[in-house]
Amino acid sequence: MRLWKRYHTPATVDEALSLLAQYAGQAHVVAGGTDLLVDMRAESAPEPHEALVDVSHIAEMRQIRAEDGAICVGASVTHTQIVESALLAHEATCLVEGCGVIGGPQVRNVGTLGGNVAHALPAADGTTALVALDAEAEIVQGGARQWVPMAALFAGAGQSALDHGRDLIIRFRFARANPGEASAFKRVMRPQGVALPILGCAVWLRLDSAREVIEAARVTLAPVAPVPQRIPAVEAALTGQPATADTVGAALRAADGLRLRTSKYRATAEYRREMAAVLLRRALTAAIQRARTGQVTPEHAEK
Repeated sequence: MRLWKRYHTPATVDEALSLLAQYAGQAHVVAGGTDLLVDMRAESAPEPHEALVDVSHIAEMRQIRAEDGAICVGASVTHTQIVESALLAHEATCLVEGCGVIGGPQVRNVGTLGGNVAHALPAADGTTALVALDAEAEIVQGGARQWVPMAALFAGAGQSALDHGRDLIIRFRFARANPGEASAFKRVMRPQGVALPILGCAVWLRLDSAREVIEAARVTLAPVAPVPQRIPAVEAALTGQPATADTVGAALRAADGLRLRTSKYRATAEYRREMAAVLLRRALTAAIQRARTGQVTPEHAEK
């Protein structure tokens, strides 16, 4: 079955944008293709796409680096690169842990962070971690290159706010981790290695100089809404409170009001509500310990 007519491998962002403009929205951006190609094959009466523009060879989009007090991760960086990055292990532990449980080794070797975000699924592990890290994305939309908050990338469940025949995600950035700051990611899923996650949780927090009080917190649970988002009630229950088991318990109670629905692909609302508390407790406990000691060892799937 023929899925496309032409396949391009641009070497620069400008070349990729030129190709997309040439096809006037009839081409589609591709990197690892672990989501896109599955979707293309699943179309009921597939017509070959006019062209695919493969951005996985663009050097600017394949870099992980520290830059002006921030960490920048290219949209074409693979999940395996993220898992193996010593820089990200310390600076963005939740991202390493989230990308480490995506698919199996073969998927992680080719699947990219940009593709994980571009597919716009509310349970996407990389996206969940990026939201907790308060990341921004550098995009080209309508011909303008700009930095936007993560929320600007999503229009609904599985619906990107970007036109993938015209627009491009170039890279992501988030603040470097200061002393007393740490993050963690936890997930529950069915036993199959490529199954959809039942629920994922990413947290970031900062302790005070005495490492006794939570000065700030960001918490993401997914999927709990059509688009990825933080949980303000849980964050409020943590902020300004002692970094203790009692505070973690208060945060769990604040999560009781989440409206989780039953999904035939995941689990019942009741089960997911129970697991939300379990994941929150585990992620918060890990993040507090990491922030207090400065010792970070990401947990992720074995290779």
